Amino acid sequence: MCDFLAGEMVAGRWRDTDLRACVTRLFKRPWKGLDAFIVRMMNTLGWKTRPLRHRVTSFLWNDPPFHETVTGRTRFFRRDIPEPTKPLMWPAATLPMAWNVPEIVEVSALAERLGLGLLALDWLADCGGYESHQTESAHPRYQVRFVPKRHGGVRVIEAPCGTLRYAQREVLRSILMQIPPHDAAHGFRPGRSVRSYVEPHVCKRVVIKLDIQDFFPSITAARVRSLFMRAGYPEDVARTLAGLTTNRISRGEFRGRDLSRQFDTRKYEEAHLPQGAPTSPALANLCAFRLDMRLAGLAAASGGVYTRYADDLAFSGDDSFARGADRFVIHVMAIALEEGFAIQPRKTRVMRSSIRQRVAGVVINEWPNIARDEYDRLKATLHNCVKFGPESQNRERVVDFRQHLKGRVSYVNSLNPGRGDRLKGLFEQICWVGEG
Repeated sequence: MCDFLAGEMVAGRWRDTDLRACVTRLFKRPWKGLDAFIVRMMNTLGWKTRPLRHRVTSFLWNDPPFHETVTGRTRFFRRDIPEPTKPLMWPAATLPMAWNVPEIVEVSALAERLGLGLLALDWLADCGGYESHQTESAHPRYQVRFVPKRHGGVRVIEAPCGTLRYAQREVLRSILMQIPPHDAAHGFRPGRSVRSYVEPHVCKRVVIKLDIQDFFPSITAARVRSLFMRAGYPEDVARTLAGLTTNRISRGEFRGRDLSRQFDTRKYEEAHLPQGAPTSPALANLCAFRLDMRLAGLAAASGGVYTRYADDLAFSGDDSFARGADRFVIHVMAIALEEGFAIQPRKTRVMRSSIRQRVAGVVINEWPNIARDEYDRLKATLHNCVKFGPESQNRERVVDFRQHLKGRVSYVNSLNPGRGDRLKGLFEQICWVGEG
């Protein structure tokens, strides 16, 4: 009964009034001393943050006044509640590991693996969200920046501090890289690229492109914690790992900014995946596994194929798939909502073969290719760099303009080697400052 009661308590809000209502509902009526019992429990486990279930179970089992009440009032129990028995606490060392991840059975072992002390690990994880309640922190875990998007709106970048970034990279290397995402995911994966993302949709009768709204902040800490528990880690270790890889933004960061029409700030005030942390892309792919699995099955049943690159979803098919394309989009939106994501309707495109089919900036009507207007602009920039010098073309004041141009040329070459060779020839003719 202790474990059952603990599960019901942590399932709701961790407030004295809600806990009293929960106990009254389960026991049919309150007993004398119920308020004192709740105060005693919350003084032990904390008032601000909902504790883990096994901690509540342990308190119930080791609280003598509670057992005296249980012994004397068994007639009031609901019949579907088990009899009071000592909870069976599984040994953490015997947990089965679902993937080839390192075995970490205690939080102290996690701190040792990351090269941190327990106090430092507790501060970096901030599982209680204490930093988000402070108006100003002398040593913030994240630096928050608001970057304007090209076509309107604001992108929230949350860059972790040096120590937290190091811990996150270790979690990424030793744990997350050992867990395979769904095969439909092409973003942030070794050996995958934009080309591999669009190639399955080349020369198709119809291509459907959709975009997930607020992809990273839609993935909550609860979902991340469940992933680590699925990997076989005990609940307290999984909770700490989720705290290390998620963040809450305090309301003070939004003060003075009119952002209500651009995105839902409430998602950022809850624990979520921060865009800017090294672990977020891999966690996003893993937490979207069920979404990928359902959408891939839906596409296959409809005679199409499905791939995903971060928050961009792409579907394509031939005649049978094209006939039900509009109805197919509705099914995709419904599945996304059931999995905790939302599709941006204004970015949804159903592209027939009679028009330019463009996915992730790549034209795929006949083969993967860069759009003609973008190619012409890049070619003109390189030509002007040769004729007038690269400083005259760096209008956006890019810090390393040479590497910037080289990256753009390499991207075109990966899609269309013929065009890429022509751009490489122009790039090699540029006279950079410091060269003879």
